[in-house]
Amino acid sequence: MHHFAIATIAEESGDFRRVLWTGTKTQLVAMTIPPGGEIGEEVHEDTDQFLAFVSGSGEARVGGEARPVGPGDLVAVPAGTVHNFVNTGPGPLVLYTVYGPPEHADGTVHRTRDEADRAGE
Repeated sequence: MHHFAIATIAEESGDFRRVLWTGTKTQLVAMTIPPGGEIGEEVHEDTDQFLAFVSGSGEARVGGEARPVGPGDLVAVPAGTVHNFVNTGPGPLVLYTVYGPPEHADGTVHRTRDEADRAGE
């Protein structure tokens, strides 16, 4: 069994992206977006994604729509949909996300978005 105190793990990570668990069909990732930062506009052609927000405030931009997000919010992003998530608050925007199928290499850790961009992810 894999058990995660996910809100605590996400809050304590501080990394832009940290893959916590990878299965054959899904993947769990914690993310922290710094103030003024964003995930960056992207599309996962064959991957559905759910993002659950733990703390901070931001804006979800999915499929041409924008909506504020904060603690307790969950956003679904269907495969093939353009999306971005932007931190609009004074502190970190902390979330965890589930990809189906997995999107990143198992064990991936990117401390910053720049590091993730350099890695091509």
